[in-house]
Amino acid sequence: GRGRPARHFTLTDAGRSAFPHAYDDLALTALRFVAEHGGPDAVRAVAEQQLSGLAERCSTAVESAEAAAGSGAVVDRAQVLAAALTAEGYAATASAISSGGQLCQHHCPVAHVAAEFPQLCEAETAVISKLVGTHVQRLATIAHGDGICTTHIPAPLTLRAEQRAGNKATSARPVPAGRATAPRAGASTRTTPSIDRERTPA
Repeated sequence: GRGRPARHFTLTDAGRSAFPHAYDDLALTALRFVAEHGGPDAVRAVAEQQLSGLAERCSTAVESAEAAAGSGAVVDRAQVLAAALTAEGYAATASAISSGGQLCQHHCPVAHVAAEFPQLCEAETAVISKLVGTHVQRLATIAHGDGICTTHIPAPLTLRAEQRAGNKATSARPVPAGRATAPRAGASTRTTPSIDRERTPA
């Protein structure tokens, strides 16, 4: 019959997510205010504070995995870190390369803000360096217009020295005595007998 509805409906968080948001605008406005009144160092402090929670959560994941596996190799730590970053929304992967390791982040939750304030990328790079336990080098960032945030993780100096020594030993390996050298492809192995012609007196 007539009257007030028997039920009331409200939007859930999932429903609200379908509507436009202005979080990036709010963050940019706040950081612009900080930069204007406190300078670049103040922005850097905000970035470090923003990433402190991420660093703590990822550190716990890396240390737990390291204790379980019993391995503290840089590349192994990077792979665990990639999984932890993926759980945080970064869609990260890690792989081993000839010069060490490589960490790739296929998504950046703060890319629009970091495009104007690179201190966010710098603070994130410092967190990655701390968690993998070595110096790292940022090669590309989404905020800078690249497709992927790529971080190079150099191999330890001792490992690189061993690799170079192994390469030198391989290239300088002597050929065992008595081993015949294989003929080149297409080369003839026949010998042409010499012909002594009798000279005709003039």
